[in-house]
Amino acid sequence: MAIMALAIAIALPGAYQAQAETPSSARAEAILRKIDDMWRGISSHAKLAMSVKTANYTRSIKLEAWSLGKEKTLVRIISPLKEKGTATLKSGDTIYTYLPKTDRTIRLTAGMMMGSWMGSHFTNDDLVKESRLTDDYFVEITFDGERDGKKMMDFDLTPKPEAAVVWGKIQMEVWVSGEDYIPVHEVYFDEDLKPARVMTFHNVRLFGGRRIPAVLKAVPSNLPGEFTELTYEAMEFDIPLADSLFSLSELRRAAGAP
Repeated sequence: MAIMALAIAIALPGAYQAQAETPSSARAEAILRKIDDMWRGISSHAKLAMSVKTANYTRSIKLEAWSLGKEKTLVRIISPLKEKGTATLKSGDTIYTYLPKTDRTIRLTAGMMMGSWMGSHFTNDDLVKESRLTDDYFVEITFDGERDGKKMMDFDLTPKPEAAVVWGKIQMEVWVSGEDYIPVHEVYFDEDLKPARVMTFHNVRLFGGRRIPAVLKAVPSNLPGEFTELTYEAMEFDIPLADSLFSLSELRRAAGAP
């Protein structure tokens, strides 16, 4: 799931240049689509642990998540008990948060999209932008060869003119292992093209017949002592899921609301 169009359009002088498709760019897009598909199927179900460390607190929670296509995602806290039932629902371009303590469902506004998602270093906007990267970015292969004894590829992603994205550029390092393309390291740049966040991927495991990094770690560039780590404990793909699972009424019902 890797866990992503409410848009926050950011002007990126110099970044919005039309690019004609070349055999190289077509190959880069095909590889990126394969990486995107690694995290999602027609549907998916996952159990995860999330650890968050900031200057002010540390936090560990258990999560359960479901997805249907790339438009519908539901993530619910299952522990600790005091937060159990807190949930995030993404339906199309809209995100809702359900808070069982107050029995309130909040539809997030544009101004709330860059806020922290569940106290982590991911934003609500990350969840909304859980779409194909090739929809929003031009892709260029910048390295294709051996590095430290492994076949590796590097990619630069720059926003398309019409894309409503917050990142000025993304750099991605991928390990080519047989037929698999495994992300290893990603750097997200802000609109001034300064590094804003680094993602690393570890512990490749087999989930539902797919080799996937089980651990994702996000470190904000301006707060190197802080991080959010997501660990996939179980994951299955292409399972029967009803549309009704991704509804506002289901948010409340599953939390035990009357």
